[in-house]
Amino acid sequence: MTAKPDAPRRRCAPASTSARKGGGRTAPAASAAAPSRAGPAAQPASGRDIAASPAARDALAWAHTARFFTTAAELHQLPQSDLPEIAFVGRSNAGKSTAINTLAQTRRLAFASKTPGRTQHINLFQLGPADAPDALWADLPGYGYAAVPEAAKHRWQRVMAQYLEVRRNLAGVVMMVDPRHGITALDRTLLEFVAPRVGTGEVRLLVVLTKADKLTRNDRAKAVQAAQAVLGEFATDEADIGLAVFSALDRTGLDDVALAVREWVQAAPVLPAVDVPALDEPAPDGGPGASNPDAPPA
Repeated sequence: MTAKPDAPRRRCAPASTSARKGGGRTAPAASAAAPSRAGPAAQPASGRDIAASPAARDALAWAHTARFFTTAAELHQLPQSDLPEIAFVGRSNAGKSTAINTLAQTRRLAFASKTPGRTQHINLFQLGPADAPDALWADLPGYGYAAVPEAAKHRWQRVMAQYLEVRRNLAGVVMMVDPRHGITALDRTLLEFVAPRVGTGEVRLLVVLTKADKLTRNDRAKAVQAAQAVLGEFATDEADIGLAVFSALDRTGLDDVALAVREWVQAAPVLPAVDVPALDEPAPDGGPGASNPDAPPA
């Protein structure tokens, strides 16, 4: 388990809310005040009416450095890394790829298939200077598309569960949710996979309500309230759980998400280096995956 940073954790900006055990108010991301607790639903901002703060501009400039690194079909195929890793998850057709591309301010970073559920790999992206990356983004396959064969669904459920439970450098999870459908049973299942690590504060969680431009202001507020109620079930005194309203079309919430993800990386503890045996050296106990700290427990 990683150590919690000493500094207070800022929450997401005006279009966001945060959930923690207990009651209280919602604070903007720019505030350096003590961490806020779940309160009344925040009224989402309309577009980017307020000029981006210097911190938001820096966060967006950092997000714009995202570039493809590698892809893997199984957890053991992912490279080991000490860099903080942010996972992007969501149901098929929830707008995950579009949101990632909007955050990175590019069109083709994350591949949005014309057939939901077709992408069946974990794609990693590096961020920061080319010669000294400081973070990784992990784009996990969308889930819940009915046309995907049952065998593929079960395989990816297993891979995602293992990833969320044991990926050593996982610092945060960004879950994309279509607010017209709300947090579904499959979304809850994924939340339960990562709940133990979120509950201790080891992994942070941000639920992003995508496609906000398709909702009226009143429907947005209702969607926020419904999501808050679900996230409250996973809140603890140590958990860092945020909620943001987002639109790739008018860029509502873009600054909020960029600030939150950038802050997670900056606050992530430094992990101890991992010694990886050379290919001609046996693993410590001679077993497959013995040198991989991300290998799931037997």
